[in-house]
Amino acid sequence: MHDIETLVIGAGVIGLAIARALAMRGREVMVLERHGLIGSETSARNSEVIHAGIYYRPGSLKAKLCLPGKNQLYAFCAENGIAHKRLGKLIVASNDSQIPELERLHRQAQDTGLDDLVFYDRRKLAELEPELDGVGALWSPSTGIIDSHGYMLALQGGLEAHGGQVVLNADVSCIERIQHGYAVQVRTQGGDETPLTCRELIISAGHSAPGLMAEIEGVNPPKSYLAKGNYFKLQGKAPFSHLIYPAPEPGGLGIHLTLDLQRQARFGPDVEWADDINYDVDPARSDRFYKAIRSYWPGLPDDSLIPDYSGIRPKIAGPGEPAADFRIDGPEAHGLEGLVALYGMESPGLTSSLAIGDEVVKRLDAGA
Repeated sequence: MHDIETLVIGAGVIGLAIARALAMRGREVMVLERHGLIGSETSARNSEVIHAGIYYRPGSLKAKLCLPGKNQLYAFCAENGIAHKRLGKLIVASNDSQIPELERLHRQAQDTGLDDLVFYDRRKLAELEPELDGVGALWSPSTGIIDSHGYMLALQGGLEAHGGQVVLNADVSCIERIQHGYAVQVRTQGGDETPLTCRELIISAGHSAPGLMAEIEGVNPPKSYLAKGNYFKLQGKAPFSHLIYPAPEPGGLGIHLTLDLQRQARFGPDVEWADDINYDVDPARSDRFYKAIRSYWPGLPDDSLIPDYSGIRPKIAGPGEPAADFRIDGPEAHGLEGLVALYGMESPGLTSSLAIGDEVVKRLDAGA
């Protein structure tokens, strides 16, 4: 006998979506979260963009999960009253040399099943966003924004409505295999150690996932890297109605403009490889932001950017390496029944979260 049938470690947006999916299928589910709030790490520190599914290699997990995840997410928001807006996005070529990259992205998106992208020439771009300076752009009508915290609260509510629970201030310090399941050592806020046993174990712990899985022999977790993304907020009103992205750059999608639900504009994230987690934003980085933004918005006023916040991407590919796909290791990968570990769950993790939940259920059921 086990204390709980299924344990999920990590109450970020993906952990909550997985737990909800498992509970809806009749499992007894408990989520352990080391912080005092749900989604207080990566899930709370992103652009809150609902991605269309443009950038991902055909056949990759990101491509397979982002497109259905996007459609599921829009439906979930409508059904549950989650604040969101389908604003649309422009990926702008600042010069002719970037046009081939937009054409490549367009072909790639079509290969993955995304068929709503449209190429705009300079004239059409100027009609849509007069302040932009570009020779052309890809228009993505299905890109949007979301209240990520409201979404996570709804996921938690769905989990609890099906008998699941979230336990906060529960830090997992150790994992070991036992007969027909797993044992985890949980450290509470007061420093007490409590053992819990489960039949199924889901590791959705973001930055901590590789370290936790290193405790278990034979699972071969990847090396983890920290890529900090800084954001700057625009003082005053932005003259744009849509999300504005430059052509992609190594390690990220470039310093782009996003709008929140109140139409406040922010720019970011950049890519700053880090050795530890530190969310401070260095005001001196604004110099790079001004230069990058003015490549597509030359009218950006001086002294209009102020430091906002930062996030840390849980990377499993380091500087100079090709971007890694999502990695979801279930029993088919390591041979251990009832165990699924998720690594490198960065963008488009929020967009894909409901589809990821379904994928984890499928992996567990297939390995049972």
